[in-house]
Amino acid sequence: MPRINFQQQLVALKDKLLAMAALSQQALEFALEAYLNGDLGLCSHVREIEAAINSAERSVDEMAYDLLAKEQPMAIDLRFILSVIKINGDLERIGDQATNIAQRAEMLHDRPQISLPIDIANMGEKVGVMIRSAIQALLEADAKLAESVLTLDDEVDAINRTVQAELVEVMQQHPHVSEQSLNAIIISRNLERAADHATNIAEDVIFWIRGSDVRHKMSLAEAD
Repeated sequence: MPRINFQQQLVALKDKLLAMAALSQQALEFALEAYLNGDLGLCSHVREIEAAINSAERSVDEMAYDLLAKEQPMAIDLRFILSVIKINGDLERIGDQATNIAQRAEMLHDRPQISLPIDIANMGEKVGVMIRSAIQALLEADAKLAESVLTLDDEVDAINRTVQAELVEVMQQHPHVSEQSLNAIIISRNLERAADHATNIAEDVIFWIRGSDVRHKMSLAEAD
């Protein structure tokens, strides 16, 4: 009977984490839409969601540490709880990146809207796919799906480098749009960091399922 109860608690812990993941995804989607469409109402929603994320993070941590202390799990159950604790932190930080983007959207609301030679919407969509895939991999215990997130991270990194290079050039040639360009650079960086957190989540899913740590590994080509 105690073992059955423990498995039920693991399911409840997973459900709590998935609910928090939904909040983090929503916060990032709202923040990006607020920036792209100038919708200040969405910025206030992002702040409300961020408060809920912070509360959820504390709840998930408390439950996870309680299970570690009382149940002393072994093998895959131990890896799952350790992964939940790390994923919990990454989801909270995705919420932080969303809040940062919403703040930039608010700062730019009264500024003239200009067309910049970048595609933040496309970058945001890729990051959204990464987050959704990482969470789906957690839900389905799918290590191969988690691995696909690692590949997408390279694409987002490349987009971020392109955005920064192009907007630095814009600021040099058109100083009157420097504020809009600088904020776009910062938002691109926020998205890149959100992608990093999605990558961390995917790596933790792989660790949970396979027991292998894929962090900090690189190919020989990358090392060169």
